[in-house]
Amino acid sequence: MSEIRYNFLYDRYVIISPERLHRPPIGRLDTPDISQHSPRSTCPFCEGNESKTTPEITSIREAETKPNQKGWKTRVIPNLYRALSIETPHLAQTHGIFKYHQGFGAHEVIIDTTDHDSTLDKWPHETFVNWLTIMRERVTNLRKDFRLKSIVLFKNHGIKAGATQTHPHTQLIALPVIPTQQLELYRRYLHYYQTNKRVMIEDMIVQEYSDNMRIILESHSFVAFCPFASEYPFELLICAKEGLSRFEYISEQQIDSLSELLSMLFKRLEKVLGKFDYNISIEIPPLNKDHSCEEFYDAIDSITRFTMRITPRVYMLAGFETTANMMINPVSPERAASKLRESHSAR
Repeated sequence: MSEIRYNFLYDRYVIISPERLHRPPIGRLDTPDISQHSPRSTCPFCEGNESKTTPEITSIREAETKPNQKGWKTRVIPNLYRALSIETPHLAQTHGIFKYHQGFGAHEVIIDTTDHDSTLDKWPHETFVNWLTIMRERVTNLRKDFRLKSIVLFKNHGIKAGATQTHPHTQLIALPVIPTQQLELYRRYLHYYQTNKRVMIEDMIVQEYSDNMRIILESHSFVAFCPFASEYPFELLICAKEGLSRFEYISEQQIDSLSELLSMLFKRLEKVLGKFDYNISIEIPPLNKDHSCEEFYDAIDSITRFTMRITPRVYMLAGFETTANMMINPVSPERAASKLRESHSAR
């Protein structure tokens, strides 16, 4: 039986409709094999092809190796096809009733690993640690530029998730404005905290433990579960249990813990879904205060906790989803969680 569930975190509704699993399979997108689309010899992100990219911003390297040469483990470069540029003048302008900014900002690519064909279910622990460490470094560094107000940090894997480069990579876009959806999210966090004297995300975790149906894995610092109002089949949310409010505050011990959790999660996802496309988004609170966020900015560390969202892209979006801005999910989060838990015991 279908249900219309309210997404407590993002303030929107989703239809959980298991009946739609029985539709003819034309709505399902099988993941094509694109591994040959960018062979290593021509892939600009492969080790040895550093001259094919923009000069690196930073990297984690073997000792005594130089920037823009071999010897790196993970590497950050400006996006060659960047949407925004840090060199552009930071100007807000008006045109009659319309407002706009010049294309100031930052658009960076984190090249996750030297391994062209690697997938997260096969990443060694060190790769996860390097990936999280260098992203923390970039967020920390960009926050020092007071012209920048927000960061969108995301990973696309596969055609259906919007990836145009097969080599594992992540993108970071820093903006001189705060997206409206993020402003609304933090205003809800503040209202919830003022009303209940508790943190919304922590209360959501308490509810998940109480229901005892959708939690997949946990560590000392983090818990991973299929959210009650999952918008995508096998969607996962990873939350800090307590204390950690900003990604750039994550400790070495927490990076180690999160790396282990991510490795186990992607092994289970791969076992259940096979090869699949997905997006990962890491929530980064507003970087610097401006008039749009002054009501909640000073309270951020009290009202929120770190979250990372994994959204497998195994079905197409259609007219209803794009028109109503409301998702239809044919796999209940309870069933998805059960499958992911069973995948461990079935090894």
